[in-house]
Amino acid sequence: MKPMVEVSGIVAAPADVIVDRVFEYFDSQRGRYFPAVEIDRPGRTVALQGGWWFRGEYTVDDHPAGSRVTHRVYNVATSMRWGVPLANRLFIGFRRKVEAEFEEFLKRLG
Repeated sequence: MKPMVEVSGIVAAPADVIVDRVFEYFDSQRGRYFPAVEIDRPGRTVALQGGWWFRGEYTVDDHPAGSRVTHRVYNVATSMRWGVPLANRLFIGFRRKVEAEFEEFLKRLG
């Protein structure tokens, strides 16, 4: 499945530490924004499911400067799937908003 948006950045801390921080942050938001938060520690992946179409995945990989964190947004709608990309194009600045929020999130992780 191809992501709608993909962003990544570097955090100066070990990958195993960062994946736990990602999980702890989103687990604390569970129910408020995301009814489902899953962690795959061996795969260093945290997945969030929310609304009728949204799935966000955060993967954490080793990097010489610490960790590379990658965030991908997927359309997982089971009905009216065609409407999601159309709707997001109508939200001017969707990609820029994801990028800005991700940059703030990286600062929080570091």
